Amino acid sequence: MSAELTISGAIHLAAVVPAVVIGVVQLASKKGTPRHTLLGRIWVASMIVVAVSSFWIMQLRKDGGFSVIHLLSLWVLICMACAIWFIRRGNVRAHQRFMVGVMLGVAGAGIGALMPGRFLAQLFS
Repeated sequence: MSAELTISGAIHLAAVVPAVVIGVVQLASKKGTPRHTLLGRIWVASMIVVAVSSFWIMQLRKDGGFSVIHLLSLWVLICMACAIWFIRRGNVRAHQRFMVGVMLGVAGAGIGALMPGRFLAQLFS
């Protein structure tokens, strides 16, 4: 099986790379600083592009329709909205839990993207 990089896949990948890097930096950096806020906004924007662009990536199913992975994308969008809502109301703990949860989801999706037959697996083989 050969996986191809589509325009939506390229957009997805171009947004994933900075999102992963910024996400790791955010997890390791001091929280609540202007830098944290700025990088967080960039990260959220990147993650929204990642999630939305995934809805045009249909190669996982033979019929080309939505797959279970698209539920993860929907969940990311919901988590982003919740995390923003909580931090604007001063609930840092809930904000943190949603953001860490999204990063764990990103890690899981990354592992899934490296499965045999997927574009990234073929790229690195």
